[in-house]
Amino acid sequence: MLEQLEQGRRVGRNLRSGLKRRRRHVAPMQVYDSLPMGLRKWLASDCLPWSPVSAQKIWNRAGGARNPAAALTRLNEIEQAMLRRDARVWSGKS
Repeated sequence: MLEQLEQGRRVGRNLRSGLKRRRRHVAPMQVYDSLPMGLRKWLASDCLPWSPVSAQKIWNRAGGARNPAAALTRLNEIEQAMLRRDARVWSGKS
């Protein structure tokens, strides 16, 4: 039966990876809930799947506690750069 499932849906393909697993020290939703409201709103409407930890790092480096607007601008700049880079990958242009 398992072979039938694997043939139809390729069940468990990520579980066979040889890559080292990373353990989370904190629950992801707990990290998300601890983010400032402005950053949470931005994450809820962003285009890419950001991790709360990476968004928090950028927010802190951009001075989000002192100037939330500047931090959100920096997050938007980074996201737009990533989207442009991704578009080049899929279009075949370098």
